[in-house]
Amino acid sequence: MSKYQSPQISVNMNAAKALVIGIMILIVIGVVAFASVKIVDAGHRGVLLHWNAVDLTQPPLDEGLHFVVPFQDEVVDIEVRTLKYASDARSASRDLQTVETTVTVNYHPDKERVHTLYKNLGLDYESRVIQPAIEETVKQVTAKYNAEELITKRPLVKQDIEVAITERLDRFNVVTEVISITDFEFSPLFAQAIESKVEAEQNALRAENDLRRIEVEAKQREANAIGLANANIAEAKGEAEAIAIINNALAENPNYLEWLKTQAWDGKLPLVVGEGGTPFIQIPVSP
Repeated sequence: MSKYQSPQISVNMNAAKALVIGIMILIVIGVVAFASVKIVDAGHRGVLLHWNAVDLTQPPLDEGLHFVVPFQDEVVDIEVRTLKYASDARSASRDLQTVETTVTVNYHPDKERVHTLYKNLGLDYESRVIQPAIEETVKQVTAKYNAEELITKRPLVKQDIEVAITERLDRFNVVTEVISITDFEFSPLFAQAIESKVEAEQNALRAENDLRRIEVEAKQREANAIGLANANIAEAKGEAEAIAIINNALAENPNYLEWLKTQAWDGKLPLVVGEGGTPFIQIPVSP
């Protein structure tokens, strides 16, 4: 029986070996194929590495599927969408007041230079570049202004900080989009002093406006009084001139008074005339 079984066993062993070899070949092919395909995610750029050295001879890889040399090449994904970094910077103003400034930077790595960024700074470029840039810039800019100017000239301070941070980050292939200064905080004592000063200025302005209003009203009353006086004078002059005209008319013509009576008569005769009285108009009587 053993003589007939030996060839079959040999065949089975050969088949098993062939199967194992086939499986191993498939595994190797699968591993090689997997190592040959790299996918760059949406919103990212790929940095191509040759034996862990950054390849600067070609631009970064776009999002999507890419074929590389297996085991030699690697691809590092770097996000190039808008990112946000916020930092609280402590500094001193020109008049040595302590200032706490909160700065928020919206940025993204330069899409065409991410391989240079990765080569020079790696993936932790936020802590290496962005944070120091914010802190140093805030210290330099706030030192140019006193504490009150940091409040009254906030747009100018913001512009200075934006320009300085943008220039610094641009050298490291980081593109700034929006820089926001969310707050300037001072010591409670200084903040109270500023509030008191602003309140005093507002009260002074209010008093000045009240004084101007009073002056205008006084001038208006004076003008009204002068106008009324002129009107009274004109009326008195008119009456005096009228009296003078009447006197002259009476002096020249005694019957002028009778004429005036006729002008004032309403056409009705009085019913009763008192003793010794004369009627308004002398009615002629026949002889």
